[in-house]
Amino acid sequence: MTATATTIALDIGGTYIKGGVAGPDGILRHTERWFTGADRGPDAVLETVIAAAAQLVREHRPSAAGIAAPGIVDELAGVSVLAANLGWRHLPVRGWLTDELGLPVALGHDVRAGGLAEARLGAGRGSRNFLFVPVGTGIAAAHMVDGYAQIGSHSRAGELGHLVVRPGGEACPCGGRGCLETIASAAAIARRYAHATGETDATAKDVGERAAAGDPAAATVWREAIEALADGLAAAITLLDPERIVIGGGLARAGEPYFAPLRAAVAERLSFQTMPQIVPAELGHQAGCQGAALLAHDLLDEDGTAAP
Repeated sequence: MTATATTIALDIGGTYIKGGVAGPDGILRHTERWFTGADRGPDAVLETVIAAAAQLVREHRPSAAGIAAPGIVDELAGVSVLAANLGWRHLPVRGWLTDELGLPVALGHDVRAGGLAEARLGAGRGSRNFLFVPVGTGIAAAHMVDGYAQIGSHSRAGELGHLVVRPGGEACPCGGRGCLETIASAAAIARRYAHATGETDATAKDVGERAAAGDPAAATVWREAIEALADGLAAAITLLDPERIVIGGGLARAGEPYFAPLRAAVAERLSFQTMPQIVPAELGHQAGCQGAALLAHDLLDEDGTAAP
């Protein structure tokens, strides 16, 4: 690959679109962001994505682009099947951006892109079989095997947050009840603490700190979230037998007050299964964008031109 070959990347989130430029090694060198403005409707969001990508193309003259999108993504077809927070349904994102930019474009799922980045550059390095589990507003997973995410037969693999861990429990936007996401996500922790105390401005980080300081309501919410996540991870371990679990998202920054009880709770739930390493992700909020850059990088031949 030539020394001048660069790629651009976009990670489309509900609040921000994160953008970046990567060098010939696929590693991000420059990042910026734009407001998604999802409340303006799906067409306006797409226009913002195209405008952001076009800006990066004008400024950096890349050889390829990578896009990471949320929801259900058919990577092979290049289609956003469903991104509820963006209002996208069956949107041919790859084709439209290819036409607009005049470049080869790779479309990936945001969590699977994050798993790819952690596999090559982060906490998944050296592991042939691991789970990347971002715990933030929601919960999802990417099952990484030999450096690649398993997508499933219908592009829906990895919906760990919608594994039912408390049957008959709280209603979930997916239509189920008692999904892991309704108890163990950062949004759920803040919501459940607000319900218990009436305090509506506490974040999941606040709840964790208050739990450590002895706040009974916070301790209960924190413990229940960790126990629910342990139930979900124990099920995933039983099915997939990963050697490592990489926890990402905002709660990964909570440190040992989160990881120590989580490891203990998972271990308590296992019998014949082998306990995997449970470690924090290394790439933080850049994982999705970095993964999109790697997807773009993989489109190029050794001379820095688009592969046929």
